[in-house]
Amino acid sequence: MRVLVIEDDATLGRALQEFLTDQGYATDWLADGKRALAALANHSYDLLVLDLNLPLIDGLQVLISLRGEGSEIPVLVLTARDGLADRVAGLDAGADDYLTKPFELAELAARVRALARRHLGVARSLIEFGNLSFDTAHRECRVAGQRLALSVRELSVLEMLMVRAGKVVTKQQIVQGLSALDSDFSENAVEVYIYRLRKRLEGKGAAIQTVRGFGYLLEVDPA
Repeated sequence: MRVLVIEDDATLGRALQEFLTDQGYATDWLADGKRALAALANHSYDLLVLDLNLPLIDGLQVLISLRGEGSEIPVLVLTARDGLADRVAGLDAGADDYLTKPFELAELAARVRALARRHLGVARSLIEFGNLSFDTAHRECRVAGQRLALSVRELSVLEMLMVRAGKVVTKQQIVQGLSALDSDFSENAVEVYIYRLRKRLEGKGAAIQTVRGFGYLLEVDPA
């Protein structure tokens, strides 16, 4: 999942980018509303974490502009504006959630996960497929109850496949979901992670099939 953080405080912005990256999200950070709108127009994101007190273009105007263009990207407002009128204005402008500063990182992570599940159409934090169960809250996968040792990116790729189990996931969808602006993640890298996941899933009751010309499909392995 790809997240854009818009925060003008450099220390907090970098900290949020690092924290969300450690949580398994491809995360970009920008410090003003003008650059944010340009990035949102040219790149695909699954979630926006938005400060309201931004230079050049105010965060509320960024939100109003997005919704006016028909964007349905989930937006978590993260701001020091804690008055009732501010919260009402943010939610009425199209925010999906509103968290005031100061905040705890654990709460931020939980709210991000909740918005991500809503965006993906997953009601629970536990995704199950065959013998596999993926806990989005604790970022771990288990096979018949036993934890499967996977890297952060392997987990992210497997999550995308499990959320869309039974449907083809294209290489480009995986690239977009795992790429940050400063990364060089490529379709060749996707092949590497798919290869590693196939080895991890051998004999585990699930298999990743290649649909030539399209992408990858997670299926129950009859063997």
